[in-house]
Amino acid sequence: MSNQSIEETCIVCEQSKDEGIHIYTKFLCIDCEKELVRTDTDDPKYRFYLQQLKKIMSREIYS
Repeated sequence: MSNQSIEETCIVCEQSKDEGIHIYTKFLCIDCEKELVRTDTDDPKYRFYLQQLKKIMSREIYS
């Protein structure tokens, strides 16, 4: 078994990270997950997070 980490692109910060969670087929890095949970709903950043999380429901089209 290998200890190599695989980097994936976070749907919120759009950075390559190697720790996080998968929601359906999308990846949310651990840093954004922590920030999202701590952000109050009246904080302007919260609206940004919601906008980014809408990507979870978007379907990818393969040709």
